[in-house]
Amino acid sequence: MNRTAYIFLLVTALLWGGNAVAGKLAVGHISPMLLTMLRWLIAFAVVAVFSGSQVRRDWKVLRAHLPLLAALGGFGFTFFNMALYSALNYTSAINVTIEQAGMPMVIFVANLLLFGMAVRPGQIFGFSLSLVGVALTAGHGSFLKLAELEVNQGDALMLLAVLFYSGYTVALRLRPAIHWQSLMTVMTFFAFVTAIPFTIWEWLDGALVAPDVTGVMVVLYTALLPSLAAQVLFIKGVEYIGANRAGLFINAVPIFGTLLAVMLLGEAFHLYHAVALVLVLGGIGIAEISGRKHAAA
Repeated sequence: MNRTAYIFLLVTALLWGGNAVAGKLAVGHISPMLLTMLRWLIAFAVVAVFSGSQVRRDWKVLRAHLPLLAALGGFGFTFFNMALYSALNYTSAINVTIEQAGMPMVIFVANLLLFGMAVRPGQIFGFSLSLVGVALTAGHGSFLKLAELEVNQGDALMLLAVLFYSGYTVALRLRPAIHWQSLMTVMTFFAFVTAIPFTIWEWLDGALVAPDVTGVMVVLYTALLPSLAAQVLFIKGVEYIGANRAGLFINAVPIFGTLLAVMLLGEAFHLYHAVALVLVLGGIGIAEISGRKHAAA
């Protein structure tokens, strides 16, 4: 079970790293709100094609939990991605990387305050080690460069995104015990519906950018892989090992994002990338060993 969770969560981090690269590529090719709406419309349409019978079987449970599932879809899917894509219009990918790495700590604190879930010393040490790796990547091999980063409204939007997805991750423990197809059908539907008024506002404000070829490719990628495949794998990962342990794997997202940028965008690979990868994965490993021992106890 643990090994399956690790595979699911690492693949999730890889796909979400691709989402960050896609979000940067989308700038100028499709506007953030329209991208978010189309992403979840396609995701909903795809999953709805083969989930009809399962939804009917789970409908009584779904109906009883619609407000919760609407909130999960709205905050975890729509608001998070709108904030992230909007942030990339104003701030650098480096800033976004650092801020996104704060999610595991927010999850730790929220679980402690809301559910009394203690954080083990090994988990704190592992998180800190992985955060050093993220900071090393963000500073391009020099921690001194972190002090040179400028903070603007994009950073505020990304911090809001961190709160949205951290809250979503913590709240996943409250979801009903139903098939993932039913869960994703309802949450992607509410994610799409939630994005509609924001897209209308973007259009009325004159900020809507219709997708060109690059924009269409970004929409298709984000709809099928980060939206569907990654979300299902993340939900299963949280189900298997809990939000605290699963949340730490989010620190692998900027590392995978950097590696994908090297491969897809032709950016240079440096020694500090390799060091950071070791630190992040090693930190996750240390924290997970501590969390697993505590769970077994």
